[in-house]
Amino acid sequence: MEIIEAGADRGETMLFLHGGGLSWWNYREAAALLESDYRVLLPVLDGHAGSGRPFTTIEDNAEELLAYIDEHCGGSVLLIGGLSLGGQILLEMLTRRRDVCRYALIESAAAIPSPVTNALVAPAFGCSYGLIRSRTFARMQFRYLGMKDALFEDYYRDTCRIGRADMIAFMKASTAYALKDGIRETDARVHVFFGERETGVIRRSAERIRQALPSCTVHPLPGLRHGAFSMNHAGDYAEAVRRIVGGK
Repeated sequence: MEIIEAGADRGETMLFLHGGGLSWWNYREAAALLESDYRVLLPVLDGHAGSGRPFTTIEDNAEELLAYIDEHCGGSVLLIGGLSLGGQILLEMLTRRRDVCRYALIESAAAIPSPVTNALVAPAFGCSYGLIRSRTFARMQFRYLGMKDALFEDYYRDTCRIGRADMIAFMKASTAYALKDGIRETDARVHVFFGERETGVIRRSAERIRQALPSCTVHPLPGLRHGAFSMNHAGDYAEAVRRIVGGK
């Protein structure tokens, strides 16, 4: 797993886990706004461009990150943030290590399985995978995802570098993921963010997390779609991070 680091030795450590099909640049702008005060770590998740490892499971990624935190961060960090697949890996980390972080920011993460979508992943990517190298197709997908234009070249470059097997593997893992009961034991102060224009499963997942963790804080984001908070509104995202660690 590749780790991009910013703000080394400038303060306590924050870790941000990108969404499926993206990469560390998911948080590049937010990291630039935080690195003056914090050490910011941006892993490239397994199976993604530049990771150096195939994707296996959400659980394996969580264990790999916990081992990294043990070796390089003294066993815990100040805050971990995660978008979508990264948010699911964060949920798994919180389940496996109650004190891995003091604060957790979960954005647009599904905590309820989607069996129909899961069953369609392999056939859908089997038919369409060859199109990902088409800039026209990539631009259509990019617009559907609602990312800001400045991220297109990063998105196109790194999507083209994700293998078919890895893409199918992390999509199937994401659509099969279910929140585990062990999450109730976490010591972290958990904040869940989701866009009000998200799919029903993401909105229901926020409620599922709230039921498991009555102390967590849920933040609906008016007008936003999946992943838009961290990618398209980095200034607001960084400010939310600062408020969270400031206890507000």
